[in-house]
Order: sequence, then structure tokens, then C-alpha cells
Amino acid sequence: MRGVVFDGKQAQVVDDLEVRAPGPGEVRVRIAAAGLCHSDLSVIDGTIPFPVPVVLGHEGAGAVEAVGAGVTHVVVGDHVSLSTLANCGTCPECDRGRPTMCRQAIGRPGKPFTRQGKPLFNFASNSAFAELTVVKAVQAVKIAPEIPLTSAALIGCGVLTGVGAVLNRARVGLGESVVVIGTGGIGLNVLQGARIAGASRIVAVDNNPAKEALARQFGATDFVADAASVRDLLPHGADHVFECVGRTALIRQAIDLLDRHGQALLLGVPPADAEASFRVSSMFLDKAILGCRYGSSRPQRDIALYADLYRQGRLLLDELVTETYPVEDFAKAVDDAAHGRVARGVLTF
Repeated sequence: MRGVVFDGKQAQVVDDLEVRAPGPGEVRVRIAAAGLCHSDLSVIDGTIPFPVPVVLGHEGAGAVEAVGAGVTHVVVGDHVSLSTLANCGTCPECDRGRPTMCRQAIGRPGKPFTRQGKPLFNFASNSAFAELTVVKAVQAVKIAPEIPLTSAALIGCGVLTGVGAVLNRARVGLGESVVVIGTGGIGLNVLQGARIAGASRIVAVDNNPAKEALARQFGATDFVADAASVRDLLPHGADHVFECVGRTALIRQAIDLLDRHGQALLLGVPPADAEASFRVSSMFLDKAILGCRYGSSRPQRDIALYADLYRQGRLLLDELVTETYPVEDFAKAVDDAAHGRVARGVLTF
């Protein structure tokens, strides 16, 4: 079967992948569509260190092809959106409703794939850049068949992370102010999360003026080219500032833009050894800096919720899909994503 493999030097489309049958508590899914997220690019460029060889992709949707023993919540033929969170469901963190903190779900990649007899790692417990993949049952969330799979694919990472950061981690309140630095796939979902939460002022910050129309469509009330201009709109600062790029200089700017009792949320992923600085004295007005893993999400609950909001017309998905690419055009999809030509490119099989 076809898939995208990164060997540590280059990512290429191959046609000789194999994936094992699902074991107990697992599901095999035939992938129809997979979003190309910057986390995939970050593995390729070394920003995110990951063992190789690995089958890339972590934002996908498709149809259940087979289920392992004990799986009852989905059956063969069901349409599913996949999460990257292979949480165990039984540890103290899972039991407290914090599956993103599950110690069994981080840093333990499996090897369900083989190529020419050699095992390959899966990426983010998912590997959606393959015609078939095997995931834990908890990662497969049933969705209505009328939702286009090219749109449903985006729920499992970009929507969970961006909208989830607003609703679950920041808990943005009605009438509060929000600043979003970076309007790529994650930033756009933060914008619509803020809109859904009822924020009164939502300022998008991006140095690419071509992104303004889409940012406003997703919920921005204002659009500026640089963070310094935010003070013209919010002289006292913002209640919530989301950094969605992953640059330490922008992290500092996010912190500096906070109003009293404001909070900065870090969603962009800088290099693993990056360090950011801030003026400590500025924090004593009850300000906070919050990390956020995967939108502090509970995927079985949240994916279903976001799919329902989409069906109600309250959450945008189709508008995120700027371009679709057959998997053979992976190199072009990467180039378009790396140069900001698309909000989200989607690979199709």
C-alpha cells in the first residue's frame, strides 16, 4: 500500500508498506483524507525529534476496515475521525479527565508498519499518511457519514488543538478579549474557538495581509500586521493571547500584551531546546503563562462535539481546506504548506 515514509533524511511516497491486523482494543482504518500539519513538517526539518524510519501523518479520517477483540463503539464501515491521543483510560490522569497527560500516551511510538520486512514507527500514534493504519480504539471517533472526510480529517489535530485551547485550557469567557498571533491552521481554529466562546474583541496578528479575509471569516474582529499594533486596539492589553507560531520572540510579545489577570497560551512549537524570557515583575498582576497539549482535549467527547457544531453551521471546516492533493503530490503539498500558501492542505488516497 501507499504511504509517506521519513527515513531521517527525506520524506517520500512509497507503495510497498504493510500494516498488521488490529489487536485487542485496536482499530484498522482505511484513510480517505489526511491534513498536512506543521508538526509533520517539523519532524522532517528536525524541529521535532522522532525515531526513524517513520510513517508520517497524524490528522486523518476514513472508514473502519477491521476491529480487534473488545472493540464495540465502532464497527466495520463506520466513518471515523482519528485523534493522536492513544491514552490508556485507566491511569490517574485519564481518570481525572486529563487524557492529554496520560503517561502511557507520550513518547512510546509503536511499530505497526513494515516495509521490505523491516519495522517502521508510527507518528503520533496515528500515521494518517498511509492508505491503512492501525490505532487504539480510543482514537477512533465515530462521525456522521454526511460529513466530508476531507473536512473531518482536520478535526483530529488542528480543531482539537485550536478550539480546545480556547474552550478547555484558557476557558475564554463571554465578552473577553483575545489576541491570536499567527493565523495558520491552528491560529484559525483559535479564532473560531474565541468566536464560539463569545469573545467580544478578537485580534488576529499576521504579517501576511493575504490572510486577513480568512481570519475575519473565522472570527477575527480586527487584523494587524504586527503585535505592537495590538496596543492601538487594546491599550490595556488582552485577557488572552495565543502564540501559534512557535518563535521565542513572539512568545515574549504574547506575554507583554497581557492585561491584568491575563494569560498567554503557548501553542506554537519551537525547537525542543528553545528558551524564552520575560520580565518577571510584569507577572505579579495575576498574569499567567500556560502550556497547552493538544487543546487539553478529551477526544471521544470533543471530536463528536465539534462534528455536531459543524453540522449546525457554527464551526467551520470546509473553509480550512485550501487545497487537496493526491498523495503522490506530497512534495508539492509540503512546499505549499512551508511557504504559507494554504491554510490546510489535505492529502487524499
